[in-house]
Amino acid sequence: QVQVVESGGGSVQPGGSLRLSCTASRNIYRIYGMGWYRQAPGKQRELVATITDGHSTDYADSVKGRFTIARDNAKNTVYLQMNSLKPEDTAVYYCYARAVVDVYWGRGTQVTVSS
Repeated sequence: QVQVVESGGGSVQPGGSLRLSCTASRNIYRIYGMGWYRQAPGKQRELVATITDGHSTDYADSVKGRFTIARDNAKNTVYLQMNSLKPEDTAVYYCYARAVVDVYWGRGTQVTVSS
């Protein structure tokens, strides 16, 4: 059974940091892209950051300079370091793993930025 599991969410004050992790199960034959989306209440899901198996990255304009995505191919794991967090970063963060044919999603982890 294929699984994608996120961890590391939580509550933090504005200006704080959090690190999200996401691991895809080893029975996925070949993972190309991995990354993060987020969805705030009442809003559509939006792309946050992506990384290829060659470690090329892309970010939403709203997080550039504050978030960093990284990946360990041997562990099928992707990380999202989030610094200088703002209240508008509050959302459920979803990880995905894109394989040859399918895209696998995690269940999401809540990030809340509030004073």
